[in-house]
Amino acid sequence: MTTSVLDEIGKIRKIDKSNMLSFCVEAPKHYREAAKIAKKTSLSYANPENIIIAGMGGSAIGGELLKDWARNKARVPIEVSRDYSLPAYANEKSLVLIVSYSGETEESLSAFLHATKRRCMIYCISSSGSLLEFAEKLNVPYLRVPAGMPPRAALPYLFVPLLMALEKTRIVSSGSEELSEAIRLLERISSENSPEKPVKDNIAKTLASGINETVPVVYGFGVYRSVAQRFKQQFNENSKVPSKWEVFSELNHNEIVGWEKAGKLAKHFSTIFIRDIAEPVEIRRRIEITRTLMQPNSSKLFEVWSQGKSELAKMLSTICIGDFTSIYLAILRKVDPTPVKTIALLKEKLERNGTKKKIIRELAKIAAK
Repeated sequence: MTTSVLDEIGKIRKIDKSNMLSFCVEAPKHYREAAKIAKKTSLSYANPENIIIAGMGGSAIGGELLKDWARNKARVPIEVSRDYSLPAYANEKSLVLIVSYSGETEESLSAFLHATKRRCMIYCISSSGSLLEFAEKLNVPYLRVPAGMPPRAALPYLFVPLLMALEKTRIVSSGSEELSEAIRLLERISSENSPEKPVKDNIAKTLASGINETVPVVYGFGVYRSVAQRFKQQFNENSKVPSKWEVFSELNHNEIVGWEKAGKLAKHFSTIFIRDIAEPVEIRRRIEITRTLMQPNSSKLFEVWSQGKSELAKMLSTICIGDFTSIYLAILRKVDPTPVKTIALLKEKLERNGTKKKIIRELAKIAAK
């Protein structure tokens, strides 16, 4: 029997040159440190009527997770804005959380400019860059998080401060408690899926082996909407493969028909269902029926079951498995998961357009007043 490359630590390290796996293995430590840093920040904003989280890519997914987790807890609406501008309703009663790990994302800087002009309540989260520079100049509260990580690997430092911000503004109250459970759970899950654990005992390695050479499609529901989105993004950036995500029960009104006459095309895809032992009975029935309808058209159907008691623990436990899986898939494909050359090239070309320079000039004018 041929030994999988995923069971050879030396080969794993040779492919994963920048050690992206270390961020998964050390996830509990990073979440714990993020909580410690975030708790030191004081936010005096009171009674926001709405919350807008502005960011892009790995800096925005924390906002999506927060939005789903807080949906049945927060007393105000939460929106994630991935754009140069803010929604028309943003005003002095809006709490705008600007998240940019690098501090140089031009869409986030533009959102910061718009929030400033509209006199919104603003809180910035970043590791460095122009965002923190202008936050200081304009006397806007901010949190500086540790630098030197790929933004997608910095999720603990970009998500936990958002969670703490909601607690500090008294919009939710259970975040810290649920996070504590999540961190304890991640200690076990990161160990169970570590590079040292063989494929036969490793959920993430087994899943990566199963979906290899296919386009992964991830189906979530409820609080797992953004978890499915995170899976997709990690497959894109770490594994360097196309991927897509959909949500129950909406996918039963369109997506499901796409498999009806897919024929041989379906064999190029694999589908991952995110499951929860406590999932609502109506969702459980939909998942089961959908699996049955898809079975004749696709032999690549998988399930990832959440773990834990609280919603946050369940979300972060599932993300941990997805993150590991995306890196193991990269290793199976002999691809270094860390570099994102296409994004770097895109940013280089966009820099020539001068949009970011224009935004910074406008911020400088405001700061000079």
